[in-house]
Amino acid sequence: MQFTSAQKRAPAWLALLLGTLAVLWLLAPVLTPFVVAAILAYALTPVVDWLDRLGRGRMPRLLAVVLVEIMFLLLLLALMLLVVPILINQLPLLRDQVPPLLDRFNAFLQPFLAQFGLHVSLDVDGLKTFAMEHLNANFDNLLGRFLASAKLGGSVALSLIGNAVLIPVVLFYLLMEWRRFVDLLLLLVPPRLRPAVDSFTTEADGVLGQYLRGQLLVMVLLAVYYSVGLALFDLDMALPIGVFTGLAVAIPYLGFGLGLILATLAGFLEFSAQAGHANVLVMVAVVYGLGQLVESFFLTPYLVGERMGLHPVAVIFALLAFGHLLGFVGVLIALPLSAVMLVAIRRLRLAYLDSALYRDSDHA
Repeated sequence: MQFTSAQKRAPAWLALLLGTLAVLWLLAPVLTPFVVAAILAYALTPVVDWLDRLGRGRMPRLLAVVLVEIMFLLLLLALMLLVVPILINQLPLLRDQVPPLLDRFNAFLQPFLAQFGLHVSLDVDGLKTFAMEHLNANFDNLLGRFLASAKLGGSVALSLIGNAVLIPVVLFYLLMEWRRFVDLLLLLVPPRLRPAVDSFTTEADGVLGQYLRGQLLVMVLLAVYYSVGLALFDLDMALPIGVFTGLAVAIPYLGFGLGLILATLAGFLEFSAQAGHANVLVMVAVVYGLGQLVESFFLTPYLVGERMGLHPVAVIFALLAFGHLLGFVGVLIALPLSAVMLVAIRRLRLAYLDSALYRDSDHA
């Protein structure tokens, strides 16, 4: 049986691909800050290029990079500080409201279950004692016990500090020479394959660009919507929770779920002594129910979904798979990488349909 030259090269390319994936998997903890910096550089390079064109050569690229990175870091810091009041204001409220909330829950649960012949007696006093001990405990002691139980120790703090320093440094160098790095990678491609690779990267870049622009617009619109919607129900933490929920939709399903939990918790703590639980349920049902409908049937399909062409099942699988392999960073990059893989799968499908293997099996 004679093999064509392409068939003879296929095992070598497959071995190279598997070897590269194995190295990336083994070095995943080390590569995390570099992957994050590369994604940020890809997203921020157009802004740096725009400043270059705006300055018409009078603004050094160094200055444009510094301005863009400083603005990005300030925006990130502002978003983090926006979420801090949620924790600072809600934890004392939670501590004060836990005992009456447990009493109300027990008073509701027992008659409800009794209708079905179930008689359950909760140790409310024990639950109160347990909750108050943990809420009154020193935060540092809680964090220390958590880290010790997770067998992580001080390496977590060192890793977070290292990434906080390393990512901006790597991002700076990538923004300075992004085009040069891309050209160096393309030089590794054999000349005979460059037309196909150029076509693939152009299509993938278009899909990624559409995804980033659409996702950013969806995040801003939802941040405004959730902030205004919660404010109409007189929730004190409407602005930070609304902005957090809108921006967190960048992590599909998980971001919406976290925002929903925060709003529900804040509502129960704030309205429990005023309008009761019904007001909280109405607020969450109206604001988050309508928000999910608007996002699912209007914003995401028109601004993101149709441009990518990913099925919801594929989105869930991508989130789980990349999250398992790369952790939280994997969840963040799941959809962008899936968009690139979608382009590759489309081209592989067309190549297969045009191959002799497919045509010969059709005639058999």
